Amino acid sequence: MNILLLIARILYSAVFIQAGIGHIFQPDELADYAKSKNVPFPKMSVIFTGLLNLLGGLSILLGLWVNIGAWLLIVFLVPTAFIMHNFWVVDDPMQRQNEQIHFLKDLSMAGAAYMIWYLYVVVQHAPLSL
Repeated sequence: MNILLLIARILYSAVFIQAGIGHIFQPDELADYAKSKNVPFPKMSVIFTGLLNLLGGLSILLGLWVNIGAWLLIVFLVPTAFIMHNFWVVDDPMQRQNEQIHFLKDLSMAGAAYMIWYLYVVVQHAPLSL
């Protein structure tokens, strides 16, 4: 059973680690997109959210400070869903559908992070240990 939990941690954290590295080491492209969404201080915001992604993902992957790592991801995902993927203001049907998919993906991943936090805190670390 523990190997299945390790596989789940690897699969869940991989997207955040990869995104975090991209945010931190290639912020200019993402900053342009953030600027188009009226994010204040777009480059600094991209780097900051990259740190949230990277630290949260590594925390889940390694099983260290999982309760904090899960909240770092929640703090990233929920505002990102509403600020960056506000599909309700998009006129083009294809772009609207794409933004809605990303909006729902972010919320579902935030829900998964909340479940990880809950299991870690309530079930006394057991589900996330190696």
